[in-house]
Amino acid sequence: MTPDHSFEGDIHSPLEVDIHERESIEIELLLEGIHRLYGYDFRNYAMPSLRRRIWHCVHAENLKTVSSLQEKVLHNRDCFDRLVYNLSIPVTEMFRDPELFKTFRKKIIPILRTYPYIRIWHAGCSTGEEVYSMAIMLHEEGLYEKSRIYATDMNDRSLAQAKEGIFNIEKMQLYTKNYLAAGGTRSFSEYYTAKYNSVIFQPFLRKNLIFAEHNLATDGSFNEFNVIFCRNVMIYFDDKLRNHVHKLFHESLNHFGVLVLGSKESIHFTDFADCYEPMDMTEKIYRKIK
Repeated sequence: MTPDHSFEGDIHSPLEVDIHERESIEIELLLEGIHRLYGYDFRNYAMPSLRRRIWHCVHAENLKTVSSLQEKVLHNRDCFDRLVYNLSIPVTEMFRDPELFKTFRKKIIPILRTYPYIRIWHAGCSTGEEVYSMAIMLHEEGLYEKSRIYATDMNDRSLAQAKEGIFNIEKMQLYTKNYLAAGGTRSFSEYYTAKYNSVIFQPFLRKNLIFAEHNLATDGSFNEFNVIFCRNVMIYFDDKLRNHVHKLFHESLNHFGVLVLGSKESIHFTDFADCYEPMDMTEKIYRKIK
């Protein structure tokens, strides 16, 4: 009797599996495990940057494979916390891209003056530099007392630093330069107190700041806002997750609310492109019109 070899073409030994395919499977299983066990969803993050950060964590944990990282993450909460911190590496500074803040003063502040109460959401606030920049600008424009700034991030370590308002003194020279370029009207040093190698921002700036943990991939809307800042966060998302977040922002903005994106981002090529009109194309400032 002749042996049946009809399925031999579908059988591969583990050694024959392409190394990239194996890595892809490992990363997929890691992200699925994180989502199911911890509720953090990185499954729709852009793969190139995600892959780099995962391998950085593999080496940082003195491991050799993504699978070994998965095992450690699922059994060691501290390892998971380190991974999440590295997957959401904070990249920010005060008055970053000063021309944006200058444009915001010129074009958006006059609109905000007409409101009895102002609600602003900084989504993906990282360690809070952008949030304190907004607080300072609103203070100088006489609007801070009637404002509430909601600052959210999925990274609890970053949020803890943001709540404290303590930053490295070595960064103050750059931040002062940014502040002046952004149209600052006072001496920047008025807003903080230096102590040893750190500075702490004045307590009145934290008065109307509300910090909270929020994951753009999994959490819903929690308020209605006049302005939403989300700058250079969605560059790490794939198209599916990007559309999900834009749906969240659309639901969270008041009519004629303002959406501010990062320099490398755009509302174009999303499902909500026709829901906004540009207020400044260069600085990626949009107004919700429907």
